[in-house]
Amino acid sequence: MLSRQRAAVVGSPVAHSLSPVLHRAAYVALGLSQWTFELHRLEPEELPAFVAGLNEQWRGLSVTMPLKEAALALADDASEVARQTGAANTLVHDGDRWQAHNTDVAGICSALVDAGVRRAAGGSALVLGSGATARSALAALKELRITDVTLAVRDRARDQTLRQAADMGITATVISLADAPAATVSAAVVVSTLPAGAADPVAAAMKDLSDDRGCPPGVLLDVVYAGWPTPLGLAAQRVGFRVVPGIEMLIHQGAEQVRLMTGLPAPLAAMQTAGRAAQGIPAS
Repeated sequence: MLSRQRAAVVGSPVAHSLSPVLHRAAYVALGLSQWTFELHRLEPEELPAFVAGLNEQWRGLSVTMPLKEAALALADDASEVARQTGAANTLVHDGDRWQAHNTDVAGICSALVDAGVRRAAGGSALVLGSGATARSALAALKELRITDVTLAVRDRARDQTLRQAADMGITATVISLADAPAATVSAAVVVSTLPAGAADPVAAAMKDLSDDRGCPPGVLLDVVYAGWPTPLGLAAQRVGFRVVPGIEMLIHQGAEQVRLMTGLPAPLAAMQTAGRAAQGIPAS
């Protein structure tokens, strides 16, 4: 008989996380009755001791803010994407070693492709924020061959984010968050990586934009999924954007986490059904 296998989401705050809904739905679909998925609220300084105390039953951790940089720092090994972005949202326990991965990149990329963004279609993108998730957004946009990117920031762009953009061959222009509403007019893709509430001023200013943008409507992904629809999502929809709920990114990045932790193909359809139902989004 197989012993209990454990995984969890860690971060702060974490009570709102829908990762347990997604992972548990995957375990049911895969017949992994011995697998459990927990929540643990941790601050960055608490993560190393927590990980050090995990036994062989633990298969992996889903890492949310503000732990993504700390997770990469404590890992024994890291994927190329995690190293490139300087952040890890996934820790996989392999024997006595911890492997760091960044599945946010795949999550963002897949959510945008599902919404109709075509690879190699060109165009420009606007990214709100410049932290760890913004670096994942840059990597996803590079994967989609979008290399003309504007970063809208609240204070100043992080040097690490600007270095990453340059290393990837992305032309990054930095503007203030106050100028973001006007910048949406010419963006084919907008990705907000800001925490809940931080993009509300952008949403409020977008009401003054005409819904005749003079170009085909773009796609906007707001990575926030708690309290959906967000003010930004509603404002973007009113001016003609195709809006992608943050749960779509979470589903895709979670599917990759399930694959990495279990070694089995993720049951994407089951995870989509569970995640969308938790958000009150009708099945497609």
